[in-house]
Amino acid sequence: MTRTMKAAVLTRFGGPDSFELRDVPVPQVGARQVRVRVHATALNPLDYQIRRGDYADYVPLPAITGHDVSGVIEELGSDVHEFAVGDEVYYTPQIFGDAGSYAEQHVADVDLVGRKPRNISHLEAASLTLVGGTVWEAFVQRAQLSIGETVLIHGGAGGVGTIAIQVAKATGARVITTARSVNDPFVRSLGADEVIDYTANDYVSAVADLTQGQGVNVVLDTIGGDTLAKSPLVLADAGRVVSIVDIAQPQNLIEAWGKNAAYHFVFTRQNRGKLDALTNLVERGQVKPVIGATLPLDRMAEAHDLLENGSAHGLRGKVAIDVSGEAVALPRP
Repeated sequence: MTRTMKAAVLTRFGGPDSFELRDVPVPQVGARQVRVRVHATALNPLDYQIRRGDYADYVPLPAITGHDVSGVIEELGSDVHEFAVGDEVYYTPQIFGDAGSYAEQHVADVDLVGRKPRNISHLEAASLTLVGGTVWEAFVQRAQLSIGETVLIHGGAGGVGTIAIQVAKATGARVITTARSVNDPFVRSLGADEVIDYTANDYVSAVADLTQGQGVNVVLDTIGGDTLAKSPLVLADAGRVVSIVDIAQPQNLIEAWGKNAAYHFVFTRQNRGKLDALTNLVERGQVKPVIGATLPLDRMAEAHDLLENGSAHGLRGKVAIDVSGEAVALPRP
């Protein structure tokens, strides 16, 4: 008899109500794969972009989407020797091409899988995988952020920003971030040295004041559009811009030429090495995932609406999904 599992299935491209909770077959495990019982997953802007149809050519319907997993291994492929049944793991599934994480079970290539940090819950771990891997690639591998440099992080209270502030601080950088004034104490508690209220101040002028006209060494763009176009105006000479936002329209970056700026566009590629680096930071207490809301799998539409309109809802950090009903249990010491 074919085993089944519950999954939030994307049945059409459109609004948050495009998901249906269905019984679907549990996927088979290949030789270098593991089957994981998903305790928790989380949402990312990529999720609602896919749901809207922004990447329709890459996502045949019906589809199980989702890009964060934290759970427990229940089955090993014949050639898997790095893990054992019962191990707690976390990872980002392959983006495009395979089933995602909005389900009770998930099968993944073992090279994507890392051991879950021991000192956080499944909900917290699931909220870290895609975001943490993206931030690590942005700062460490691409911008090569160094001790003593200054970084501007846009959207410090968001799902990416909350992790970016902590990783940048752990690197030894001076952190400037943009956030609403109500979030000023919150982002400072994460490690931000300076906070610019983007609703009341021009951040270009504010950065000039905070850096005595020198500018910042690195900009992390989590917004795109006008924010990306204005990034050269806040850069120091030989500064670097890292953007995690796709570009729908051509950008006039003539100002970047005079700064000898470098631009990096990051569509993160997941691997165990990034996860192990993040685990090290988490277990040393330098990075703590921030969860703004937790919902069950059968309320995926509400979760998508909450994330997509997060600023209106006052959302801080990530929207997490408690898949197993057990993910809220206290983490092991």
